[in-house]
Amino acid sequence: MMLTRSAVEKDDEVINFGVYPQEETLSYFRVALLVGLLINSDAIDFVITGCSSGNGMNVACNTMPNVLSGYIPTPSDAYLFGRINYGNCVSLPLGLNFGWAGELNISYTLAKLFDGPMNTGYPQGEALRKQRDAKLLLEIKRSESINMIDIMEKLDEEVLKPIWQKQDVLNYVIENGNNQKLRDYLIRKI
Repeated sequence: MMLTRSAVEKDDEVINFGVYPQEETLSYFRVALLVGLLINSDAIDFVITGCSSGNGMNVACNTMPNVLSGYIPTPSDAYLFGRINYGNCVSLPLGLNFGWAGELNISYTLAKLFDGPMNTGYPQGEALRKQRDAKLLLEIKRSESINMIDIMEKLDEEVLKPIWQKQDVLNYVIENGNNQKLRDYLIRKI
């Protein structure tokens, strides 16, 4: 939390929806569903997540509608993703590169992610092309995505049971989300 707080602007709000010892362990697939709920409700605009390698979480998040996740194992990857890709989620490799001074790796990576305005294009000479390409990718993703309610409705209740127990996320979406259909759906389900 402190690493993230030091990386973002003073006016940004950081909310920690981490998985805690008293909670059931959530697979990266289930965490991605929660990320999808947070982003699609418009309750938040950016998610920092991860798993052991960071890859599984990144892939899982990218299967959610309106979520564009990037894999950021290094500060330069974080910086480039933040400038170029119009993403709203990043995945860190939390089980790699975190021996001695590992806290520095994550701190530098998050600092570079939020180092300056997002989605400006990079390098400067290619900025307009990069912005145009990133926006086209978002249009393609939006045109191919189904909505979160349809995804949730297709899943077995046993798969969703741990999601319904993650009250901090669900309550935050219900209280702060701007997607009324998704909020109403969650109210009915919990």
